[in-house]
Amino acid sequence: MGIEQEATKQTPSQIRFQRGSSSVRLRYRSTSMAESSSSSSSSPSHSAGLSYVTTPQAIGVEEFDNDAMVNSDLYLLAKSYFDCREYRRAAHFLRDQTNDRAVFLRCYSLYLAGEKRKEEEMIEMEGPLGRSDAVNRELVSVERELSTLRSAGSIDPFGLYVYGLVLREKGDENLARTVLIESVNGYPWNWSAWCELQGLCTTIETLHSLNLNHHWMKDFFLAGAYQELRLHNEALSKYEYLKGTFGCSTYVQAQIAKAQYNLREFEKVEVIFEELSRNDPYRIDDMDMYSNVLYAKECFSGLSFLAHKVFLTDKYRPESCCIIGNYYSLKGQHEKSVVYFRRALKLNKNYLSAWTLMGHEYVEMKNTSAAVDAYRRAVDINPCDYRAWYGLGQAYEMMGMPLYALHYFKKSVFLQPNDSRLWIAMAQCYEAEQLHMPDEAIKCYKRAASGNDREAIALHQLAKLHSELGRNQEAAFYYKKDLERMESEEREGPNMVEALMFLAQYSKNQNRFDEAELYCTRLLDYTGPEKETAKSLLRGIRSAKDVEH
Repeated sequence: MGIEQEATKQTPSQIRFQRGSSSVRLRYRSTSMAESSSSSSSSPSHSAGLSYVTTPQAIGVEEFDNDAMVNSDLYLLAKSYFDCREYRRAAHFLRDQTNDRAVFLRCYSLYLAGEKRKEEEMIEMEGPLGRSDAVNRELVSVERELSTLRSAGSIDPFGLYVYGLVLREKGDENLARTVLIESVNGYPWNWSAWCELQGLCTTIETLHSLNLNHHWMKDFFLAGAYQELRLHNEALSKYEYLKGTFGCSTYVQAQIAKAQYNLREFEKVEVIFEELSRNDPYRIDDMDMYSNVLYAKECFSGLSFLAHKVFLTDKYRPESCCIIGNYYSLKGQHEKSVVYFRRALKLNKNYLSAWTLMGHEYVEMKNTSAAVDAYRRAVDINPCDYRAWYGLGQAYEMMGMPLYALHYFKKSVFLQPNDSRLWIAMAQCYEAEQLHMPDEAIKCYKRAASGNDREAIALHQLAKLHSELGRNQEAAFYYKKDLERMESEEREGPNMVEALMFLAQYSKNQNRFDEAELYCTRLLDYTGPEKETAKSLLRGIRSAKDVEH
């Protein structure tokens, strides 16, 4: 780009900046012709230098399209600036270019330049809750240009992709969807366009209304969209179908693991990630999800090994920091855990998991105001993150504000209706002294019991609440179910003692003396006051049986 071009060969747009690699050939050609004519009269041979200079003649300089080469050089220069994140410089050198490739790079560069400046303003101007009114100032001009090109029918799928980005940023979601559909139908292999379209499909009805051409990339899109819409079984089914073709794809394997994780099938998730680690030992993508599974299972050795491995592979990845944060959290070092979650957010301020997990750590540290701030950041990034809404509910519950907590628990339940933990949390809010709504709590516990209540909290609480309300028949029904479950899982504890005590007394009152005697006999195996109570009940039962006879 630094080589001077012949003025006679320049077009008006090229005069502004002396450029064009083809000019060297043109200049050498004219120079060599002059020297050749003068030397032909004095010497029959050429010097070595002259022979080199005349080389372009042999490959036919006349055949080169000067404008095309200049445009190509300009594009490469702009692309170099783009790669160096000098977006405005990239856009500047493509300002007069009209071919599709240059239009895309110029508009995308301007968009990213605006985003970069917006982020800087957010850092400079953000208020106490980290919010500011910063906007991308390039959107209006980029939208005007791309809208004109689309109306004229002279825009390619990549230009449509940038147009869709701009429309989404401006809040025109319907038109953004239409434009992105045109983009992916025109060029189905642009995964970035599919991802943007996925973000605009917030309901299953919207997803099914899309007029998409049939293509295998559409299957990847639908699987990801199902995942985001929390249709985890449908997502799993679609990824299993894709696995038939892309059997060696680590991406597909990781997405299957994600679907299983959302279905709380932790054993299956662990198996998939162990296989991924064997096949791709230096993989960091999605491994933070694996660390969550190890954390939930309280697997110290596995999480320690994973944390050391990612630290040695690349310690400055957000996922690595998140994994190490989980490791310290499991060790009970919550302050150190927060340090690593903060580091993850410095590397990527929109890293959703780090905000949510940091909120959990602040809850553990009883710093509720910091926890609320972290969870609010998470829901700002993704309003569909049920974990952050659940965390907000927990934080307000800790502050003794059950009505606020209930509001956030309801949001989390709406997003994840099959998670029994959320229903249990909501039921506990209804049970709080300030609200005292036992019937509403019973409804929530019933939903939890019909779901995947691994901790078996709901059945016991249902029995207890019915007992407190004097509904002994219903209480006996749930105590029996709880007892059967504890027996099948071979669990002992105070809940079993409580169930046996109630059922013994209830059976005695119902004159089912043999059944009551059986429950009392089981209570004799325990030490403590319940044993004495059981003995007293047995004496009463035997006396009642004697009277009956």
